[in-house]
Amino acid sequence: MKIEKKEVLRYLGYKNQKIDKNLIDLIEVCCKEIIDICKESFVYEIFDIERKNNQVFLLGSTLVLKDKDIINHLASSKKCLVMAATLGIAVDNRIAYYSRFNITKGLIMDACATTAIENLCDELQAEFMENALVDNLHITNRYSPGYGDFSIENQGDILNVLDAFKKIGLSVTESSIMLPRKSVTAFIGLSEIENLKSKDKCKSCKNKDCDFRKDGRYCV
Repeated sequence: MKIEKKEVLRYLGYKNQKIDKNLIDLIEVCCKEIIDICKESFVYEIFDIERKNNQVFLLGSTLVLKDKDIINHLASSKKCLVMAATLGIAVDNRIAYYSRFNITKGLIMDACATTAIENLCDELQAEFMENALVDNLHITNRYSPGYGDFSIENQGDILNVLDAFKKIGLSVTESSIMLPRKSVTAFIGLSEIENLKSKDKCKSCKNKDCDFRKDGRYCV
């Protein structure tokens, strides 16, 4: 696994500032620690799509998609890949430890872990793309609960369909927060039309005021 320092800095809120060498050194230490303790795991299923009454049904599952943005995201897709990925509970525990006894390191560990889970999802998406091309299909970008109007309350249904607790130890609280926290669920459409957008998800995100938006360079 590779964790890019500029991504860690983005999650830490740095934009165009001169970065102190001590901070860079600490980020490198934290990146190595996250890599050493994380236990990457994932699960996914692919479902045929049926559209009816302005809803998207994933056949063979209990998932029914009603939110406008996810329906639009899958508009040209004939199948939908549903995935869940996690770094494991040890990462959560280590972040919690440092957050109590070394706040700065806790914040950096959290940013490193966020970068790591996104990197894992990018790697999986690249693999899914290669597999889809074998069947003459193309993939969309991944789309997760919390994007647009697609509520995080869908997390529980997604994990149930994937049997994620049994397979990778991933569960969800009553507030729809996943445990371990450094985890992601997402939908990827499979289509006969090539419609994968820029790898920079920030360019297509509707939240223009996001603190993590990629709009700067870092002096590292």
